Amino acid sequence: MPRDGTGLDLGTDLAHALDAAMFAEDRLGFTPDPWQADLLRSTAMQIIVNVARQTGKSTTTAIKGLHTAIYDPGLVLLVSPSLRQSRELFSKVIAFLKDLQPAEILEEDNKSSCTLANGSRIVSLPGDARTIRGYSAPKLIIVDEAAYVEQQMFIALRPLRAATPGGCQLILLSTPNGRQSGQYFFETWFRGEDWHRYEVRAAECPRISSEFLESERRELGVLFSQEYELHFIDAESAVFSSELISACFVDDFEPFLS
Repeated sequence: MPRDGTGLDLGTDLAHALDAAMFAEDRLGFTPDPWQADLLRSTAMQIIVNVARQTGKSTTTAIKGLHTAIYDPGLVLLVSPSLRQSRELFSKVIAFLKDLQPAEILEEDNKSSCTLANGSRIVSLPGDARTIRGYSAPKLIIVDEAAYVEQQMFIALRPLRAATPGGCQLILLSTPNGRQSGQYFFETWFRGEDWHRYEVRAAECPRISSEFLESERRELGVLFSQEYELHFIDAESAVFSSELISACFVDDFEPFLS
């Protein structure tokens, strides 16, 4: 049977190109949950995912980004609220990339970007609108913890999609962060048009036990409904303000090296 440059037979490689969930299982050894498989296969141009913590959202989109880079060569942008978080998401992509069997060739690899032999670039960026200038025509934009990314970043991101041949897929994923006026994730979830929506509560994740959730419910009080049940709670109802919670997701300081 004819084989491509990866060593795979052409039929298998074509199947992987058309089905990112099959690609995840066959080449990464990752068996997705039903919602993850559906998201991996989705061709919707605008996707928003309202999802509880520790349900596999970053893992799923890391695979989505890698699959796009391999089978639809071009620019993939990974955006997170802080430098630390953007590198964390990028590290998931790199870990999957290095686990691929057969292997993919890397032409460049550093802390925040890599280039594949097919010319694709995967770039991770913190949620600062100033960092996005200079990029154009991405094939895929993934915004992780989107409820904690400033609205100015979304204003800067959207025009990048205008010149992408065939269109640019945009994926927003996050746990809720209250009902702040003008918050892009909140407004898009409830009022956005032409968005494909996913909602994944913690109780729906087979890896999170009911015992753990009951313990969290006792410890977190009303905040449990936001973190695990996906309610957009008013700041007045929460134990901690939305601003304080947001601050926990920002850590752009590089370690001091003597």
